[in-house]
Amino acid sequence: MPAAPALTIASLLRDPRLQEACAQWLRGGRYDLVHLDPSDDPITTLEQRRESFDGVLLEQGVLDPTSYRHLHDRGVLLPAVVIGQVSGRTDYHDAEVHLPPDQLEQLSYSVDGAISRFLRRGLLGASSAAPGSRNPNTPDPWKLANRLKDRLGYLGVFYKRDPSRFLRNLPANERHELLGSLERTYRDLLVSYFRDPAVANQALESFVHTAFFSDLPITKTVEIHMNLMDGFWKQLKLEGHKNDFLQDYRLALLDVMAHLCEMYRRSIPPDEPLSGRLIGDPLSPITREVT
Repeated sequence: MPAAPALTIASLLRDPRLQEACAQWLRGGRYDLVHLDPSDDPITTLEQRRESFDGVLLEQGVLDPTSYRHLHDRGVLLPAVVIGQVSGRTDYHDAEVHLPPDQLEQLSYSVDGAISRFLRRGLLGASSAAPGSRNPNTPDPWKLANRLKDRLGYLGVFYKRDPSRFLRNLPANERHELLGSLERTYRDLLVSYFRDPAVANQALESFVHTAFFSDLPITKTVEIHMNLMDGFWKQLKLEGHKNDFLQDYRLALLDVMAHLCEMYRRSIPPDEPLSGRLIGDPLSPITREVT
């Protein structure tokens, strides 16, 4: 079987330590990470080499709003992972995925999630646009969506996932690191769930993408939720605060489950009947537990 082609990801990261960490978590041949120096007119580079890139990593704050507007005006839109504090703000476009620096263990899954979101949003946008409504001066997006769908169908990212990256198939140390990272993401979701819905939504998207592409068992998702709630309950009790309101956070778990179900629904090719799927199938959300 021929080797799977690499996805070429442009990297706009200023922090050398962040560059090194991202290169580590995207190692293995599946991704070709191309660093662009943020101080050396990266906008022109992205525009000139747009047909070469399948996605982009953006350090939060690396580009100013004017630069993002320039990319939009030039039609230079790429699947994007924004690395930095989850703020609820959209930096580049509404299909971007946000990932804090302390959760880079999820980076490869976030890249897959960003590409999936980009394709879904792009298809929706194309279907809703009236014929002839595209500005003739706006460059065609170099058929990026078609190229990605062709590549991802071969790589097994969009409709099919890569079993070698499933949680249960990772080496024990990587599995432990990924679960710890997922727990931190879920904690961010809970902390901001009622206080800042925009931040919570970005954390939720990050968690769901990693859970889906890593085939995280539903039981493990519930376990992460329960462990965190138990920790919150003990802390509140220790500090003498009421904790009966914690039951309201069941809504967060239901929200996560609903988003996961939608991911699984979208993962089924249109020509494959739902009735043909069985429990235990690699695309079924009911999978065996990971110890």
